[in-house]
Amino acid sequence: MDLSYRIAVRYFFSRNKRSFISLIARIAMTGVAVGTMAMVVVLSVFNGMEELNRKIFKTFDADVKVTPAAGKRFEITDAILGDIKKVTGVRLVTQIIEDNALARYGNQQTIVRLKGVDYSFEEQGRLDTALIEGSLKLYGMNGTPYAIVSEGIRNALSIALEDITVPLEFLYPKTNTKLLNLASPEAFNQLALRPGGVFFIETRYDDYVIAPVALVDSLMQYRGDRSALEINVKPGFSEQEVSEQLSAVLGSRFVVKDRDSLNADLLRAIKMEKLFVGVTLSLIILVAAINIFFSLSMLAIEKKKDVSMLYALGASPGLIRRIFLAEGAIVALSGAIAGLLGGILICWLQIKYGFVSMGMTTSLVDAYPVKLIWEDILYTGVIVVMITMVVSYIPARRAAEAGLILRV
Repeated sequence: MDLSYRIAVRYFFSRNKRSFISLIARIAMTGVAVGTMAMVVVLSVFNGMEELNRKIFKTFDADVKVTPAAGKRFEITDAILGDIKKVTGVRLVTQIIEDNALARYGNQQTIVRLKGVDYSFEEQGRLDTALIEGSLKLYGMNGTPYAIVSEGIRNALSIALEDITVPLEFLYPKTNTKLLNLASPEAFNQLALRPGGVFFIETRYDDYVIAPVALVDSLMQYRGDRSALEINVKPGFSEQEVSEQLSAVLGSRFVVKDRDSLNADLLRAIKMEKLFVGVTLSLIILVAAINIFFSLSMLAIEKKKDVSMLYALGASPGLIRRIFLAEGAIVALSGAIAGLLGGILICWLQIKYGFVSMGMTTSLVDAYPVKLIWEDILYTGVIVVMITMVVSYIPARRAAEAGLILRV
């Protein structure tokens, strides 16, 4: 062991009960440990929230979505579908019509987001984990069409799946209908379906109703046009790479986005919050580390005679600086290691046992999501080391200068 570290360890483990400096050093170590542990836990919670949101997006949103660059709809042709299916990594292509409509069930009515999908939607199995009642089939054994409704719409309309006598009706304004005629029932196209399943993900999707695209087409008079195409990517292929290939194939007439791009604003907000919280906790660790500055300053005053003796024995100013820098490093690293281990332990317990509940019901998780990323742990350790070197350098330099003055 280097001489400077041997002396620093001796100072750190000093058993002089009259020395208040040792107490301050231990308080500083505790403050660094608590700050480090808090940073590990909080950053891991943000990682978990980001991962949870990605799971939620994957439950409802497509891997890749194609929409027209201008307008609400576009003509779907065999050539477009053929070009898409030729792209490496494309597994399924689902034709989509999506717009607002008026839903009526018995004496209740509300505005819904009606989403028409084709047969390939059932093959994707996206809503399997979100289904809470009924089934996800769009057509029954006898060809009866069904609607899959969200929990929010089921509650708003008081829908009972077991009641086969009351249909779920949808109304959509006819094209070229004058505003003055909207009060007339004849101003609307109507579609009646049986509710066949109920799903719940979170409140963001609580206004959705999913129905067969051919029937939604007749209701909204799209006449074969579509509002979007949803692409399911084969396992092992990158959604971003498939999205880039599709964008190159389809050209500027279409906007192609992968799932993260579709939800870029929310993911960006989570990353920004994580960054600001990380900076804030770094400042808290800096405040805790200031105690290291004071403890080293007081230690330099207390050990003036020892420093003079070391100079008399031939020690250089660099050795004296290294002694006090090592003392600060021991205090900070002890706290940092304890904090990192404590933070990792808390995160592991939360992942395994879920002690802290989110206080809400979701279809995916009940406890606060936590995800440990080693880059965050490394970042936390680097921050602590940098702060330690900053707060330890000035006392170490002053101790070396004071020893030189006493030597002279």
